[in-house]
Amino acid sequence: MHYMHRNLGVCSNGVEFDIDDEGRVHNTVFYGGCNGNLRAIAKLVEGMEATKVVEILEGNPCGMRPTSCGDQFAQGIKAALAQVAQE
Repeated sequence: MHYMHRNLGVCSNGVEFDIDDEGRVHNTVFYGGCNGNLRAIAKLVEGMEATKVVEILEGNPCGMRPTSCGDQFAQGIKAALAQVAQE
């Protein structure tokens, strides 16, 4: 399934990703933000279990902000997993 998450409180305004039938993350693309860092995150999580990505990235702040692009990505994954659970 393909998902789009609108990021809040960070430089990146959104992230798109897929979660396959085995619960693994693929094809992550961030829009805006620190291009090099966000492309690195996308490469590092490719094929990783979605729940593991959330475990690693959730709660990471950025400077004085209480959230980060990685944290927002984790929030998007959690929302996508909740959507799948309801179907």
